[in-house]
Amino acid sequence: MADVAERAGVSASTVSRTLRGHASVSAEVRERVERAARELNFAISRQAASLVTGKTGVVAVLVPILKSWFVGSALEGLGPVLRAAGLELVVYYVPDMAARADFFERLPARRNADALLVFSFDLTEEESARLDDLQMPVIYVSQHAEGRASVYVDDVAGALGGTRHLLNLGHRRIGFLRAIGVSGFTFSSNERLTGYRQALTEAGIPPDDELVVGAVLGQDRTVIEAVGRLLSLQQPPTALFVEQDELAVAVLSTLRTSGFDVPERLSVLGFDDHDIARWVGLTTIAQSPTDIGRAAGELACALIKTPDADRERHIVLPTHLIPRASTAPLLPPSTEDDGGREAPSGGTGTAQGH
Repeated sequence: MADVAERAGVSASTVSRTLRGHASVSAEVRERVERAARELNFAISRQAASLVTGKTGVVAVLVPILKSWFVGSALEGLGPVLRAAGLELVVYYVPDMAARADFFERLPARRNADALLVFSFDLTEEESARLDDLQMPVIYVSQHAEGRASVYVDDVAGALGGTRHLLNLGHRRIGFLRAIGVSGFTFSSNERLTGYRQALTEAGIPPDDELVVGAVLGQDRTVIEAVGRLLSLQQPPTALFVEQDELAVAVLSTLRTSGFDVPERLSVLGFDDHDIARWVGLTTIAQSPTDIGRAAGELACALIKTPDADRERHIVLPTHLIPRASTAPLLPPSTEDDGGREAPSGGTGTAQGH
């Protein structure tokens, strides 16, 4: 530090204040000190700085899954916000119960971060209480956490609007396909089902539990079975709301491999506006995980900077409908022979090509 001070023509204490981002340092002095530090390959120790400021300069993220379009896109939005604020990002990845138990036992973020972002994580009451005891802001991302800072989209409104779109196209038998076993997304799943049911109720259509089925993302057999179950009903749906785009794409593949026309015989609606939705012409309810990550980062920075700020603030981002080729107006009943096509079914394996 003394070498940096000598080259910049300032005191060692000025170098320390500059590299810690102290507001009392003028722009001209800051530029000289930073240039001298670069020339001498000098970097301030965050551990040493934390002893003076009480801050680590780190924001931690807790995630249950990394192989996720949503999480990856949200982190992409979060990263630039933290870099601009001079903060580093640390990710705690807890993919199984052993890693999860270890994290909540040790709470490593307590010593190593100034804020914790909880990404799409289904927590128990005990785990939430453990995080409440952390002496730092905790922000829940992609879920509403009562009495705690949260950043999320209005899933109910999104699903309500999506179901209304199908109703406006003339559909009255509308199925709903849930994603089973997707870690961390239970909140969104429940909210989307609520929005779907609300739209049916306001249209005077009693919700039918037979029209709500589930499938495991990435397991083709469960998708085939779910679609087959719906299309084998005495009154099959003419439209299907799938709660995630990736699962909706698997549905489209199942139907088209079976020779089942979309949207002529079944309209399909997704939720997310995943990149793949554009490639396959999937109508969807769009959300922006990049914007969610950006908003979460800005909220974290604000709470770190102002400790007495509102730690129960909720930021709710909008969704919007993206109409594409997978939905269409309901056609009137046809008396023509359909050529002997059969609905996909878990027992026939007609759609194994997915």
